[in-house]
Amino acid sequence: MPKQPAFPGLRHAMKKKRTRREKFLAEMEAVVPWTRLLALIDPHYPKVGPRGGRPPMPLETMLRVYFLQQWYALSDPMAEEMLYDSDAMRRFAGIELGDDRIPDETTILNFRHLLEKHALTEKLFAEVNAHLADQGITLRSGTLVDATIIDAPSSTKNEAKARDPEMSSTKKGNDWFFGMKAHVGVDADSGIVHSLETTTAKTHDSQVWDELLHGEETSVWADKGYVSAVRETAFSGPGKFWGVMRKAPKGGALHPIDEDINRIIAMVRARVEHPFRVLKRQFGYCSVPASGGSGQE
Repeated sequence: MPKQPAFPGLRHAMKKKRTRREKFLAEMEAVVPWTRLLALIDPHYPKVGPRGGRPPMPLETMLRVYFLQQWYALSDPMAEEMLYDSDAMRRFAGIELGDDRIPDETTILNFRHLLEKHALTEKLFAEVNAHLADQGITLRSGTLVDATIIDAPSSTKNEAKARDPEMSSTKKGNDWFFGMKAHVGVDADSGIVHSLETTTAKTHDSQVWDELLHGEETSVWADKGYVSAVRETAFSGPGKFWGVMRKAPKGGALHPIDEDINRIIAMVRARVEHPFRVLKRQFGYCSVPASGGSGQE
């Protein structure tokens, strides 16, 4: 006789091993300030009108699906697909297969556009950082500062017949790049991003310095592009450290002590590369969609 299928909830309860995805989602369930984030979005979220009609998907479900998209780099169609395929993702989103509606790709797309229309993604970022600060997780004594280039198509073979006017060219080493820059300030202890700014590519990294600091630092860590005598003076007092890579004098070589200091700074600064990996590899922002083209919705 064929086996009778087990109920999904019973099948989950009988599992002996938790997957890495389940462990990660359980951690996110505990640390994300859901109530605070929902309160930000709720005033903008559609309600059932006086004439009735089909009620919208629960706001919390949509927010959780949005987070799943970011964590697992899911397109809108793939997010819908994964909600059918993954029991762990359905449980995280609060969906019971067979009992609840599963948001389709259009509903998921419309929710992302709602967040963008009301500039809610920036507010969510700020609210999460405020929550982490309340918990004593961020705004510690040190900040890592760095920037990365995000390429944009330089071709004019598009609907607008022109390059994106918000992008520009810059030279790094012997190579030229066209696009934008993402600048981040990262907590030196936890590795959590507390500041984010975007500029056109030609903007020098050091011009965004003040926007990336929270103001309570006793140390800053950065590469040679941030060298500044004025800024160094501000971090030269007792209990402070100027962790910016030393530059060799023109036509000369670094002193061996400065070389040792640079090695120490480089080891500390390595932590700032992780957000760029997430931004480019996990979120998929290796490049900016072409101006005038369809891009990815």
